[in-house]
Amino acid sequence: MTTSDSAAPVILDIDGRGVAHLILNRPERNNAYDGALIAALLTALDALEKTRGLRAVVIGGRGRHFQAGADLKWIDAVRAAPREENIAASRATAQAIWRLNRAPVPAIALVQGACFGGGTGLLAACDVVIAAEDAVFSIAEVRWGLTAAIIVPQLNDAIGVRQVRRYALTGERFDAAQARRIGLVHEIVPAAELQAAGARIVDQILQNGPEAIAETKALALQSAFVNLAGAAFERLVESHATKRQSAEAAEGLASFAEKRAARWK
Repeated sequence: MTTSDSAAPVILDIDGRGVAHLILNRPERNNAYDGALIAALLTALDALEKTRGLRAVVIGGRGRHFQAGADLKWIDAVRAAPREENIAASRATAQAIWRLNRAPVPAIALVQGACFGGGTGLLAACDVVIAAEDAVFSIAEVRWGLTAAIIVPQLNDAIGVRQVRRYALTGERFDAAQARRIGLVHEIVPAAELQAAGARIVDQILQNGPEAIAETKALALQSAFVNLAGAAFERLVESHATKRQSAEAAEGLASFAEKRAARWK
């Protein structure tokens, strides 16, 4: 199975072994997500759920960067829209991350270049993360007066509350070595070896029982932060959308558009 449109924001290819390759495909925007990319990701997840014999999902980003977080121009446009549209945007984003996290097959992320904001949540929803030596990370939402509400549960599971309390509050950038130290990344390789490292992990997975893998992953997630009841999930969505429409977010996004320091009150 292959996504026929090479210009689609997400390209999906499933090989004969049942290994899916899911490529974020907005290189001109550093693969920053917008409504179209999120919709395409949800469509790809729909296709994966219907695929018989699926064994693994390998996620990558086309171009220099893996995923540079949200497209802030799109965020600003959504911010000015009615509340219902803001809730819908946050819910779609949260569902994409949640569904990837709960997928019954292993997800492997291959990271090069920038991985910011929501990109770190995408990594936290994967089972194995391999980074190139040049990878740079940041949980950057607070820089723009926003919150990382919908990815905080995944980040808590991946790197622990203590590390989230540092990196989601400072918004600072950190390198691949630090990402590995705190648990966001499992392995670092030279950029030229990134695909080969991913293939090696897939080979290991294919040697294992698929039902045993699915059960093991489900058991691991039973006590996870992301094991949210419906009401708790909705509260995260509403919090995320509400903050986007705040005066502070308006100033943060204006500072990005105008290339100046934010004037926080």
